[in-house]
Amino acid sequence: MKPTVMLVAAAACAAVLAQAQTPAPAQPTVTVAASATATIANDRLQAWLRAEAENASASAAASQVNAAIAKALADAKAYPAIKVATAGYSTYQVSDKAKAQRWRVVQTISLDAGDFTAAATLITRLQDEDGLLLSGMGFALAEKSRRDAEDSVTQQAIKSWQQRAQQAAQGLGFAAWRPGRVTVQASDGGRVYPIARAQALGASSAAAPVALEAGTTDVSVTVSGEALLEQPR
Repeated sequence: MKPTVMLVAAAACAAVLAQAQTPAPAQPTVTVAASATATIANDRLQAWLRAEAENASASAAASQVNAAIAKALADAKAYPAIKVATAGYSTYQVSDKAKAQRWRVVQTISLDAGDFTAAATLITRLQDEDGLLLSGMGFALAEKSRRDAEDSVTQQAIKSWQQRAQQAAQGLGFAAWRPGRVTVQASDGGRVYPIARAQALGASSAAAPVALEAGTTDVSVTVSGEALLEQPR
């Protein structure tokens, strides 16, 4: 091959390599976000009640608490729709200048119910007849209710995102678009369990009936991501 031909071939190869190494023009994109929210009535109640006892003898205090919890669990069997479980047990020494050294024993039970009327009746009974103290109570959505709400809200959020992507494409001068990387995120509205005012240790007055107001929970879903813009006008 003559030198001139070799130079031409080398130049052609260099041009091809340069073209191959040149990055393609970036795809025009716009980032869009949309969200949807539904307010759902809470359908689960959770409550915690405890038995407490103080005595110079740890075993005597434990016997008193054990008897109170055993009676509470037996009484709760009359409400089979309510899930009842023991949630904690502690024994510790208490010392102060006003009283002699003694032992305090505490055990807690938890209630989980969908029937608020039955739950209110049982909680009142456990306080009034069994001497338990209400430590806390709150409301939430059952897992199935939350999933169903999230499924519905997700579809609403996706439709809203698509509408915004379409509006953004048109506003930026493009006739078409297609989705790029998109994320769907459900936000937890939070489960707040306000602490109830407990009776003083050893209080003998009957507990007033428990008043319940379940309230609502907001279920929100956010869709965010890229819309790839095509067909500039």
